[in-house]
Amino acid sequence: MSMAKPIPKSWWQRWKARHEEPLDLPVRSAGLEYRYKTSASVPVVQAVDQALLGVLVAILSWSVVMVYSASIAMADNPRFGSMNNEFFLIRHIISIGVAFIAAVTVFQIPMDTWRRNASWLLLGTIALLVLVLIPGIGISVNGARRWLPLGVMRFQPSELAKLVLVVYAADYMVRRMDVREQFFRAVLPIGVTVATIGVLLLAEPDMGAFVVVAVVGVGILFLGGVNIRGFFITVLTLALAFAFMIGSSPWRRERIFAYLDPWSEEHRLGKGYQLSHSLIAIGRGEVTGVGLGGSVEKLHWLPEAHTDFLMAVIGEEFGLVGVVVLIGLFFWLTRRIMTIGRQAVALDRIFSGLVAQGIGLWIGFQAFINMGVNLGALPTKGLTLPLMSFGGSAILMNLIAMAVVLRVDYENRILMRGGRV
Repeated sequence: MSMAKPIPKSWWQRWKARHEEPLDLPVRSAGLEYRYKTSASVPVVQAVDQALLGVLVAILSWSVVMVYSASIAMADNPRFGSMNNEFFLIRHIISIGVAFIAAVTVFQIPMDTWRRNASWLLLGTIALLVLVLIPGIGISVNGARRWLPLGVMRFQPSELAKLVLVVYAADYMVRRMDVREQFFRAVLPIGVTVATIGVLLLAEPDMGAFVVVAVVGVGILFLGGVNIRGFFITVLTLALAFAFMIGSSPWRRERIFAYLDPWSEEHRLGKGYQLSHSLIAIGRGEVTGVGLGGSVEKLHWLPEAHTDFLMAVIGEEFGLVGVVVLIGLFFWLTRRIMTIGRQAVALDRIFSGLVAQGIGLWIGFQAFINMGVNLGALPTKGLTLPLMSFGGSAILMNLIAMAVVLRVDYENRILMRGGRV
């Protein structure tokens, strides 16, 4: 009795079976070898972190509402000329739209491209920081020369410096992994870079941006593995430098004294004016707030209500509940960014991980400073609330930074599914 011969497969079936056959690949973890099954076919990568995108959209949407609420009465102030009530709202929406287009474009750039061009980005940023100080080129507002004219908008190079320092410091730590235990060889070059940017920022002057740049630089040194002795020496050096800058500047000393007693007769109409009215606004809000649009302090009492002191308006209109929600959103956002950075490091993508964590330090620390100033916990400092305050350059660079974080997350997901980036 003869057995029937199996029907031969077609060439397409044979090709498909051969290319879809699982491969047995080894993976090493902590010195142990594991084996797992994977497919030779191209992995299907899911979308980037949906929760992160959702929180980002929520913050931006809230920013549109609050910028409009905080600036709607500014048209009645003769100091701003003949503007309509929607002037700042329209400009803020346009800034978000331009920033969104830029962010989508930046998302397409692989992280390896950022690493290869880190030094050139740093040199270009330093050139822009020098350019803004040249009379006739840089634009001066309220005694500070911080902006470059770009026709349809003004650009603030100090915002670019924050992102570029993150990229350069991450690239530097990856290149100098072999000397990270040696203090001077590891810290001195990045210290010179931070000092150079700092001198240019102080010349504008913009000490707030310098504080953020310095903290981010030191944070990446620590995350990159610089020994703890070198880290503490760096922190001590920066603390002494800031103490010297404050002590040698009469108007900076005045800000500290006003912070300590903003209600005194000497300060309440001077350096303590913003802080005292910010505290009044938050105090009026109590637990649930006076209601959206009901703020009194934004009616020409609280200066910069739509920029530096936007949180005070939130506190007055939404009360303690609104402040807690705002703090929770930024805490979750910062924590999620740091988690994405740790995932990249776990996948042996040190540069990408340090960039993401550096951006997390930047966004989290600047939000912390702004909130602390609004609540009277820190001295007044000209730092906006990231992703919320009015300001084209800040919104642009904040969204570009978030696009870089989402790119890191996207590449993490590709690698975790067995693909290549």
